[in-house]
Amino acid sequence: MTTATAPLPPLRRRRFELGPLGRRRWQVFRAHRRGFVSLWIFLALYAVSLGAEFVANDRPILLAHQGSLYVPVLFDYSEQGLGGALPISVDFHDPYISAWLEQEGAWMLWPPIRFSYRTIDFDIDRPVPAPPSARHWLGTDDAARDVLARLIYGFRLSVSFGLALTVLASAIGIFIGALQGYFGGLTDLLGQRLVEIWAGLPILFVLIILGTLVEPNFTWLLATLVLFSWMTLVGVVRAEFLRARNLDFVRAARALGVSDFTIMRRHVLPNAMVAALTFLPFILNGAITTLTALDFLGFGLPPGSPSLGEMLAQAKANLHAPWIGLSAFATLALMLILLIFIGEAVRDALDPRRTVVGARG
Repeated sequence: MTTATAPLPPLRRRRFELGPLGRRRWQVFRAHRRGFVSLWIFLALYAVSLGAEFVANDRPILLAHQGSLYVPVLFDYSEQGLGGALPISVDFHDPYISAWLEQEGAWMLWPPIRFSYRTIDFDIDRPVPAPPSARHWLGTDDAARDVLARLIYGFRLSVSFGLALTVLASAIGIFIGALQGYFGGLTDLLGQRLVEIWAGLPILFVLIILGTLVEPNFTWLLATLVLFSWMTLVGVVRAEFLRARNLDFVRAARALGVSDFTIMRRHVLPNAMVAALTFLPFILNGAITTLTALDFLGFGLPPGSPSLGEMLAQAKANLHAPWIGLSAFATLALMLILLIFIGEAVRDALDPRRTVVGARG
């Protein structure tokens, strides 16, 4: 005899919702008005820099020519592809090309800044570095390149490099600190000696020596700095794991047969991440400053890269053109100040003693 079974209820997708602790931390973070506003300003600036090709470029965004629509900002077109005579890339700043397209009845949508970070303005009518004007809003450098365009691309490069370095170095530091703190004993002893020896190396001198042997690029410089930046979070994570390894819930998990790495990942790591997250904005600050210092000394990214450090070096070599140094300094200072304010808000949000009223105060 069969019995009727009730139909199963339809599966409903679980929405991501913060728990009570997460909501309290978010409220404290929002109450920290300086940090909360700084976060939105920083995200807005970074979002604009991510679309730098649509803001500052020597190519139009859209081109309507003879009934066809082209996107020169994303694709490279030759003159023959547009009905011209030469099989070379179109230089939209060439007066002959502009007159030819205008005669053909073409329509172009240009970015607000008609220069990229590497565009050399051959039609400038004054000695370089040229002061700010309607053509170049923040002037040009000593190679007749637009300063504002290089600042936008340099901001994107610096923040992207800093984020990549922060994520990779923090992952390595958290992993090594977790191993030392959880297993202790000989593992902790050997790990501490390794950290002490590695931290004692003169990082700047090593980077300078390596920079003279190998032509640096983004990937090479990132990998080299990761090797010397992972020690920042080792001590913090190690201390949290040392404190939690003998607590009752860890002992209970061991007694139930849970593996060590599962205990580390599920039960101990979330507590250690509270302290680690507090340091991340300041680690990002240090990564951006390190890249700027290396570029300023000439041992960073290749020449011609849109770098804030390279612009500061140009300002040092062209003291009669203060707009270069002031623009680079203002961009770098604004970036670091916003990150410091965000770091303060994150620190207060993760502090269990902080209240919403205290954060506003």
